[in-house]
Amino acid sequence: MNMFIDIADIYLKSGRGGDGSVSFRREKYVPLGGPDGGDGGKGGDVIFEVDPDMTTLLDFKYKRKYVAEDGVNGGASKCYGRAGENLIIKVPMGTVLKDKETGKIIADLSKRDSRITVLRGGKGGKGNAKFATPTRQAPDFAEPGMPAEDRTVTLELKLLADVGLLGFPNVGKSTLLSKVTKATPKIANYHFTTLTPNLGVVSLQGINPFVIADIPGLIEGAAEGVGLGISFLRHIERTRLLVHVIDISGIEGRDPYEDFLMINEELKKYDARLASRPQIIAMNKSDLVYDESIFEDFTKKVAKLGYTDIYRISGATGSGVDELLKACAKKLSEIPVEETLYTVDDFFIPEEKHFTYEINVDEDGVFVVSGTFVDRLLDVVNVENPDSLRYFHKVLKNKGVLDKLKEMGIDDGDTVRLRNFEFEFYV
Repeated sequence: MNMFIDIADIYLKSGRGGDGSVSFRREKYVPLGGPDGGDGGKGGDVIFEVDPDMTTLLDFKYKRKYVAEDGVNGGASKCYGRAGENLIIKVPMGTVLKDKETGKIIADLSKRDSRITVLRGGKGGKGNAKFATPTRQAPDFAEPGMPAEDRTVTLELKLLADVGLLGFPNVGKSTLLSKVTKATPKIANYHFTTLTPNLGVVSLQGINPFVIADIPGLIEGAAEGVGLGISFLRHIERTRLLVHVIDISGIEGRDPYEDFLMINEELKKYDARLASRPQIIAMNKSDLVYDESIFEDFTKKVAKLGYTDIYRISGATGSGVDELLKACAKKLSEIPVEETLYTVDDFFIPEEKHFTYEINVDEDGVFVVSGTFVDRLLDVVNVENPDSLRYFHKVLKNKGVLDKLKEMGIDDGDTVRLRNFEFEFYV
C-alpha cells in the first residue's frame, strides 16, 4: 500500500567550513620560511529539489536528520582543503517548506524544475599565507572555518490539482473519480472512507486534459482542525476550480442545501480566497430521485446565492458526467493560473547569525562586547602576538565596533572586554 504522508518535520544542518592552516615553508638553511598555510574548504549546502516521481513525504517519516558534509581543513604548501559535498534532498512536486519555529514559508516547490538552497555551508577559513604583508611577514594565525547553519523545517505536501472535488463524506466523490479517471480509490459505504487524497487525470475527447483530486471528507468545524479538516483544506488551496458534489437524493437523511451551506462556511473560515474560487455544483445520485421538485427547489436556493453552474449527475450510472467534465474544462480555460498564493509577509527571512554583537556596560564601568562576532574574532587572534593584535584592532574598526563604543561615550583609558580578553581603549 502506498501510504500517503503529507506533513513532516526534519532537522537540517549545512557543512562547517574547514579551518585555515598555520604553516611555514621548511627549507635548508632557512629555519623559518615564509607562511604557506592553505585555506579551508567551504562546507556543503543543503539543497531541496523536486522529484516528479515522488508522491508522498513518507521517506521523511523514517529519516528526520539531514547533515551536509563539512569542508576539509587547509594544509601546508598552500594546499586548499576540499569543499564539503552539497546535500541534495528530493521532495514531491507541490511541497511547501516552512520554518518550524515561525511557521513562515521558506519555499514553495510547485514546479517540475523547482530547486532551492535552504542552508549554505560555512565559508572556509583563510590560511596564514593570506595574512602575510610587507610588515607582517610571518603571521602565526589563521582563520577558523565559518560555522554551519541549522534549522528545523516543516514539509507540507499540497496536491497540484486543477479541480478539487468538494463535499461531505459519502456523497459519491470517490465513485465519480473512478468513473472519470484511471484512479482506483478504495470505496466503501461509510463516512470518512477517503482518508488520503486521490488524484486522477481526466482525458476526454475534445477537451484539454486536467488533474482532478478527490480530497478527504470535510465535516463541520474543519477550519478549527476538527476531524480531517485542516489536512483536507490544505490540499484544495492550489485548485483553480471546485466541483461541489452534493448528495441530492438525501438518502442518508441529510439536507443537500444545508450541507452545501455548511461546507462553504468552513471554506470561508479557513481562507476567504478559497471561498471565492469558482464552484460548479454536481447534484449526484440523481438516479435515486423520483421527485422533480427536489432538483428545482435546490437549484433555486443556490441560484439566489449566485451559483448557476449546476449539473445533474450519477456517479454510479455515469449519467451527466461527460457534460460536467466538459463544463470543468471550459471553466479552467477561462481561469488564470495563479503564480503564488502568498503575500510578502508569509515568507521567512533568515537572520544573519555570524557577525552579530552587542555592547553593554557592567557595574565596574567596563564595556563588554559579546556575541557570535566576538567568538569568531578571538578564535582567529593570538593576543600575545603584536602582528595578530594589530589585525584584531583593524577588524574592530572595520566592523564598526570602535565607532559604536565612541557613540556609547567611551573615554581614553576605559576598559573593553571581549570574552576573557581585556584592553584599554585609546583613539
